[in-house]
Amino acid sequence: MRKVLRWVLSLVVLIGTVSAAGATATAGERAPTGERAPTGERATTAEPDIKDKLLAIPGMSLIEEKPYPGYRFFVLNYTQPVDHRRPSKGTFKQRLTVLHKDTSRPTVYYTSGYGLSTNPSRREPTQIVDGNQVSMEYRFFTPSRPEPADWSKLDIWQAATDQHRIHQALKPVYGKKWLATGVSKGGMTATYYERFYPRDMAGIVSYVAPNDAVDKEDSAYDRFLAHVGTKECRARIQAVQREAMVRREPLSEKLAAHAEAEGYTFKTIGTLDKAFEAVVMDLVWGFWQYQPAATACGTIPDAATVSDQELFDYVDSVGGWSSYTDQGLAPYTPYYYQAGTELGAPTIKQPWLGGLSRYGYQPPRNFVPREIPMTFDPRAMRDIDTWVRHHAHRMMYVYGEYDPYGAEKFRPARGARHDNHVLTAPGAHHGATVSQLTPAEKARATERIQEWAGVPSTSGKPLAAYDAKLDRRDVKKEQTLRP
Repeated sequence: MRKVLRWVLSLVVLIGTVSAAGATATAGERAPTGERAPTGERATTAEPDIKDKLLAIPGMSLIEEKPYPGYRFFVLNYTQPVDHRRPSKGTFKQRLTVLHKDTSRPTVYYTSGYGLSTNPSRREPTQIVDGNQVSMEYRFFTPSRPEPADWSKLDIWQAATDQHRIHQALKPVYGKKWLATGVSKGGMTATYYERFYPRDMAGIVSYVAPNDAVDKEDSAYDRFLAHVGTKECRARIQAVQREAMVRREPLSEKLAAHAEAEGYTFKTIGTLDKAFEAVVMDLVWGFWQYQPAATACGTIPDAATVSDQELFDYVDSVGGWSSYTDQGLAPYTPYYYQAGTELGAPTIKQPWLGGLSRYGYQPPRNFVPREIPMTFDPRAMRDIDTWVRHHAHRMMYVYGEYDPYGAEKFRPARGARHDNHVLTAPGAHHGATVSQLTPAEKARATERIQEWAGVPSTSGKPLAAYDAKLDRRDVKKEQTLRP
């Protein structure tokens, strides 16, 4: 998998820190002390402050607390073993955040599968259940990386065990039901966590999670791209991609000038030409993954009349010329390592390019420094797929109609006793949400999420009101999964 969300390491909602002046008293603050109990009544001990509870957990330390009205928000470190099978062989500090509402509310456990936003934000299930939210940075994404880094300890089981240990540490504080969620690679991560620790969560809400069960079999993606959208729209974006290949020389000159101006280098991928082609090869996939279907086709330039500069700028707007520079690749080395060792990576044929491609769809190995060894294990995803198909319970998968990653969906066990759901939001892309489902499916999905979390409601609506800052989404900047 490659380009697709690339700008901001790890999911991040671009939310500014709210000033302390605007904050109000919130749940979980220390109760007043020093007051005499009324005559004839027994004095009571003040409830410990939520910060004190969190910092009393062995291995937990505070990085900072940020104010937000109605919540407490903490950025924390938690000490984890580098190798959960051999915990005596060293530790590292893993970042997490806690958006604290009230210990009487359910908790949503979120990971992007990448890095961590340290600004307050709220995932859709958190709004739906009006709960607390714990967000975890995935191991080996900086600064949650052991030093020195033993890359063999970056696998889905180790990462799931990171999640399990944090859950076990926080469960005494947040004793109500927990749900796990994530978007894209985060949705995959939530699935893997459930596979290895099926007793931790009351339910899983996974968004736009690809299921590349057999890495070498990717024909589903080719079929998807052959039929997505309208014939006219497909033809326009394919023509622009082809034109970029035809104009390789002038566009490469522009890329070289751009790289020099920005200080970009190409040591990992090898050459500027390989980086140029990798970006162009991503164009069609990236277009359907993130462009709004209702308006995007009208923004595609005419391949026959577009100038070199306009073409260069358009490719940059969809794919990002910095994606395969050393500077663009370095933050995502852990992702490419996993894609090349366990997760797999889609490869599409793109016959409309004819013989213009020199390198084809380049594998993850090309995007990881050569000094890091990589060996692919095909058993990992086959195991996950088999488990989901036969043993999954209370798992919900939400996909977007125009998202290429939905071509290979998870298919959980069927039947009322399993209570699993696979839903597709019409007209949506890689930012698909429950709120974009048809009205009937939206109400039903919302009801199931609330039921799983132990806060049942028949309204079919989120229990918390929309917050323009907490709930704002810029999916292209907060994820990083690449085709």
